[in-house]
Amino acid sequence: MLDSFLICGLGSLGQNCVIALKKFGVRIVVIEKNPPPHEEIRDLLPLIDVFVRGDCSDRTILLQSHIEQCRAALIVTTSESVNVATAIAIRQLNQKTRLVMRSNKENLNNLLSSQLGNFIAYEPTELPANAYALSALGKEILGFFTLEEQKIRISQVKITPSHPWRNYQCLFELNSRTRRIISHHSSTETFSSRFLEWNPDRQILPDDTIILVETEDHFRLTHHENNVKMRNQSIWLKLLNNLQKIKNKLVTLNTKEKIKGVGIFASIIVFILLITGTLLFRHYTENSTYLSSFYVTAILLLGGYADLFGSIEPIEEIPQWLQLFSLTLTITGTAFVGILYALLTENLLSAKFQFTKKRPPIPIENHIVIIGFGRIGQKIASELKELKQSLLAISFNQNIDASLESNFPLIIGNLQDSLKLANLDKAKSAIIVTDDDITNLEVALMTQNFNPRLNLVIRTNGDQFTNNLHQLLPQSNVFSAYQVAAEAFAAAAFGENILQIYRFEQQTILLTEYEIEEDDTLNDLLLGEVAYGYGVIPIFYSGNGSYVPTLMPNDDILLAKGDRLIVLATIEGLKSIEKGEIKPKQWQLEIISVKSDMGMFEGANAIARITGCQLKIARETMENLPQVLPINLYHHQAVRLMTILQKNQVISKLRCMI
Repeated sequence: MLDSFLICGLGSLGQNCVIALKKFGVRIVVIEKNPPPHEEIRDLLPLIDVFVRGDCSDRTILLQSHIEQCRAALIVTTSESVNVATAIAIRQLNQKTRLVMRSNKENLNNLLSSQLGNFIAYEPTELPANAYALSALGKEILGFFTLEEQKIRISQVKITPSHPWRNYQCLFELNSRTRRIISHHSSTETFSSRFLEWNPDRQILPDDTIILVETEDHFRLTHHENNVKMRNQSIWLKLLNNLQKIKNKLVTLNTKEKIKGVGIFASIIVFILLITGTLLFRHYTENSTYLSSFYVTAILLLGGYADLFGSIEPIEEIPQWLQLFSLTLTITGTAFVGILYALLTENLLSAKFQFTKKRPPIPIENHIVIIGFGRIGQKIASELKELKQSLLAISFNQNIDASLESNFPLIIGNLQDSLKLANLDKAKSAIIVTDDDITNLEVALMTQNFNPRLNLVIRTNGDQFTNNLHQLLPQSNVFSAYQVAAEAFAAAAFGENILQIYRFEQQTILLTEYEIEEDDTLNDLLLGEVAYGYGVIPIFYSGNGSYVPTLMPNDDILLAKGDRLIVLATIEGLKSIEKGEIKPKQWQLEIISVKSDMGMFEGANAIARITGCQLKIARETMENLPQVLPINLYHHQAVRLMTILQKNQVISKLRCMI
């Protein structure tokens, strides 16, 4: 199978797929029925090896593109029906070609995957939703995902003069079973396009930036420690918060609770008058019973004085004072029963409108505003809701699905009025993801007027516009949805499964799953060699036939056919794995002496385990000291081995071959 890759469709996504695939140095064939203007793709044409004009679902056109020699086909036209027809036609012509299709029909995609085989589909506008959502959280949390019911987080830590990590001797000491350092750079350095290029011996200094990945066990512990610290330092703050809550409660009592209290008071007065009137009429009128006296009192309370005493002739059998009391009952009943009527009417009207779920209120502060509530906006909202973030959505579409209105605080209206209601001056971030670039620019500039310190995340649809907007708003997170999605499509074309996409420091980070095959460039390598040789971070390992997967696996695991591996990598790291371009090992370890037989025994075991060499070679080395270890190592491997040898009373030192 030649290194030819077919791209069907040369729209925005197709153009970005050409750029992403060419980074792997492969041969690119493009099929497009209606090519864009020459000016639009002038810089792209030199990257395309074969350009075929025609319908990509036509078998004749596919044969012209030499589909039988294509390793993979990226089917990315804007027509769902054309994409499906093309996938079926390609599979009939070539049973081995990898199919990567653009589609948002999840059920159909699953059916096609089982029917066609070697097939995967993505929706490009939804694929980067996670990257947009996490960019809005600020610069501390860069990624968040779950593997085997264990939460894993990618974080960025800015070192301050009082940071507890200043107590560590060097960067290497930060690594543990629950934490791995991805990248480290000082204030004058930039983020590397390959991971693990930090110096393990380097001292941790103020203003350094450390990017790391950590499991839930670690950040839960860190969160607990921070809570204890905050609890000891913020007693007065909590007291002030409690006082504020009491004040708010009193304010609430002056409104809704006060009305409720009036209703209870009126009910008590009416009840007392009803009992008193019943007893008085029963005692002072002849031939009356308690039941008849009760009815008379109730009629008077309901305003029926004229019905009982309306005659102009005096009523001699009822005392005058009792008739005056009856008038008092009517007047009092009119007032208090009227209050009860009013409250009952209000409750009935409220109950009528409560059959429709009430929309959540607009947040006041520290919330994230999503502007543009289409498919990608809704996906972003779902991602942020899972992270327990306070949200507000703004839509300019008057015909939005009514069910969405009850799930999120939502403002529907024109741009000017909507932004005024969004409390942008106290918001944390704004994610601007409408379908139109010019609208996104207009919204971004308007939001900056409301709050210049607002963290802006802006979606674009073209590379040139992305670059221009990034220069105009340098503090904002601006990236093209199609550019990010194209890198996932390109990586998937090589047979890997892209689980998540993240974005930071102008780099796309891919959470990628590998199934190790016999001729794979990862086969028969230690995880340490995979990590430091290819510049990726192993996150998850499951051995062939093993039911116990490992998170943050040890560097000493040897990969074999059938193993499952999930790594964090940039597109550069994935390209290195695909082409087998592993970095050379440039460090040697000179073992000088050992103080005990036990140290010699444990030292030989450590050498064999960490370097992957035969135990016989390790023992021969330890028995003939001083001697340079006959196997070269990566810097991180060498530092780790030297540290373990030192614990076993083995003296050694490192030397770089460069």
